Amino acid sequence: MKEKTCWRSVLLGLSLFCLVPSTQLLAQAPAVQPQGFLTNYSSGPGWFPRVLGPYRQHDVPPVQLGNSLRLDSLIHDGKLEVSLSDALALAIENNLDISVQRFVVPMSQADVLRTKAGSAARGFSGALVPPGLSVAAIGAGVSTAVAGGGVGSTGGITGGGGAVNIPPVGTFDPTINFNFSWDRTTSPLNTLVVAGVPLVTSYSTSYSGSYTQMMPSGTSYFLSLNGLRSSSSQHGLLFNPAVVTRTSMGFNQPLLSGAGMLSNERFLLVARNNERISGEIFRSQVTQTIVQVENAYWDMAAFQESVKVAEQALVVAQKLYDDNKVQVEIGTLVPLDLVSAQAEVVGRQRDVVVAKTNLQMQETLLKRLLSKNLDPSLQEVPLVTTDRLPEPRDSDTPDLQSALNDAFQGRSDLQIAQVNLQNEQISTHFTANNLMPTANTFGQYAAAGETGLTSTLLGVSGTASDALNQTIVGQYPEYSGGLSLTLPIRNRTAQADNLRAQLETQQAQVTLQNLHNQIALGVRQAVIGLAQGRAQVESAHQASRLAQQILDAEEQKLSLGASTPYQVILRQRDLMTAQQAEVQAVATYAKALVTMDQVRGNMLERSGIVFEDALSGTITKTPTPHINLQGVTLGGQKAN
Repeated sequence: MKEKTCWRSVLLGLSLFCLVPSTQLLAQAPAVQPQGFLTNYSSGPGWFPRVLGPYRQHDVPPVQLGNSLRLDSLIHDGKLEVSLSDALALAIENNLDISVQRFVVPMSQADVLRTKAGSAARGFSGALVPPGLSVAAIGAGVSTAVAGGGVGSTGGITGGGGAVNIPPVGTFDPTINFNFSWDRTTSPLNTLVVAGVPLVTSYSTSYSGSYTQMMPSGTSYFLSLNGLRSSSSQHGLLFNPAVVTRTSMGFNQPLLSGAGMLSNERFLLVARNNERISGEIFRSQVTQTIVQVENAYWDMAAFQESVKVAEQALVVAQKLYDDNKVQVEIGTLVPLDLVSAQAEVVGRQRDVVVAKTNLQMQETLLKRLLSKNLDPSLQEVPLVTTDRLPEPRDSDTPDLQSALNDAFQGRSDLQIAQVNLQNEQISTHFTANNLMPTANTFGQYAAAGETGLTSTLLGVSGTASDALNQTIVGQYPEYSGGLSLTLPIRNRTAQADNLRAQLETQQAQVTLQNLHNQIALGVRQAVIGLAQGRAQVESAHQASRLAQQILDAEEQKLSLGASTPYQVILRQRDLMTAQQAEVQAVATYAKALVTMDQVRGNMLERSGIVFEDALSGTITKTPTPHINLQGVTLGGQKAN
């Protein structure tokens, strides 16, 4: 009797134990929640108070494919006037590359939610899920089959008994299973000895219920209750109809392979690592887009200046042609000089057409970067950049060591590579655990009950509740336990998986070191590029000023009769070439500044972009680029 009481206490304890969520039984470090999203998708809907919440679709905010209101607000007098600050804000609000990558953060959270249930992580663009974490089928998690039901040998012809094996069951998410069935069977018999009649008709009504769960430590357990009510037309039955019930509880505990938190939470560890770097993956995309936008903006500004240079050259050539025409008419100049001046005008007209075509093409590119859709009204509005190309400053070139430190601390790709290495190390530890044989210990307690409405042989009768009471009090108990051992001879599959995991870990280490070296090289090249770019800008300024002085002198000589129109044309060409080179040098320097911010890993901070604004796609603080927006004019003169 004491033994039955003991087992009833165990049954009660396990019943209470199964009601405690597994996440409360194991203290886990909370994942970092990236700001910018109102919903954290790593936590699914709870059972209370909406019990149907887990079985309904968890809606996400609808996709917004319309351009932001900021775009229309920048149109003035039929022109889309955009400063660099406006361009950055429009990119955050409208750029589709950023919008696509913005889904990475909630996807990483959904992966965490999936792995909390014991399923395999699915991964996402830029996040590594090592293949060595999966056993057998690719993508399989730690979930296993649900425990079987049945009433055992109760009510049969023999007492039953025999070999017992309790396999791992359940998932991290508890599973409740119910089953109900009704059956009518008519069977002809070839003997009267067993049933007493040649034809037997049987009716069966059965029910079953079970609760299964696996713990992160690898321990799994189940509780089950089964019942069967059957009646038959055969003779010699003790109970007809008969009611049979059975309740059981059992557990399985891995001892070698599959034991421990790392083996069973490997996907959750990787998913949380990937959630942690999802913000860096998104930051990397924002950085790439901002680099494209700023480079496109400075190219646009350069093309605008190129148009001005070409138009100014056309004005100068046209003036020379008009002056020569007057001189030809009065006879002080030969007609051939007029033909040369006219040819120069035609050439400058061609340059204007080419410059305007390049400007229009660059305008289309920049509009695509700053809008979600190019509707006809937006396509027709000309885009004008309001910030001039930047003049070099002493503060533009950072200290080399400071730039290297910034890059090693702030580069998103470096942090992503470090987490990928951690994921590979998790795979190595898991495959090392799988090298061990599979050894499980298990145990089970079961109790059965049997009664019936009438019994002509025993002279007793009972109800279904009587059978259930027999089960609860343990009137007919079953105790079982044991040990299972699977020893793979030679173990080549596990050896190969572990070797592959070690090699992939070492490959990730080499990749990380290679990236480290590339970053250092990129920073040094960017510093050198800034120094060279500044020297080229200063030289271009000087060349442009000298070309202007030479043209002025040549025109003065022509007015005094000491030069020819052809010499003036040559000096005009020299000036245009120098001014175009000046524009290109300043544009190259502006993009070198962009490259410097990119390789240092602080592009967003240097552009005045709030990371949370980029995540949400809503500007709360207007970007304030650090670059010198006072700008320059041709000839090296600072703009007012």
